[in-house]
Amino acid sequence: MSDRRGSLRVRAAAVVAAGLTVAAGLGVRSVAAGEFAKCAGDALYTVLVYALVVLAAPRVRPARAAVVAAALSWAVELFQITGVPDGLGRRSTLARLVLGSTFNPPDLVWYLVGAASAYAAHRVLRPREVAAPGT
Repeated sequence: MSDRRGSLRVRAAAVVAAGLTVAAGLGVRSVAAGEFAKCAGDALYTVLVYALVVLAAPRVRPARAAVVAAALSWAVELFQITGVPDGLGRRSTLARLVLGSTFNPPDLVWYLVGAASAYAAHRVLRPREVAAPGT
C-alpha cells in the first residue's frame, strides 16, 4: 500500500473513531448521570484527543499518541486552575466543552484511563506492516 493511501486510510479511521467517541459521550450523558457519566466523559475526552492526534499525524506510534493525548488533557485540566477556562466557558459553549471549567484532581486519573484505552484499541486495530519475503 502506498504511503499516501495508508495515511488517508488512517486519517479516515481517526475521523470515524472521533465520531464514535463523540456519539459515545453523548450516549453516556443521555442514559447515565452523576459520577459515572462524569468519569466516562473525562476518559472519552482523552480518547477524542487521541483520535485527533492520529488524524493530525497518521504515522504516530500508539504509545506516543497516548502520551500526547494524556499530556494535552492534563494541560487543559491544569489550565482550569487559573480560572480562565471558566470565564471563557461562561461566554462560549464551545469553550466550555473544550476547556471545561473547574479543576478536579480525579479527572487526571480518568484522562490516563482514556489514553490507555485508546492506546490498547489502536494497538489491536492498526494494520500490521507486512515484511517483504526474505527479511
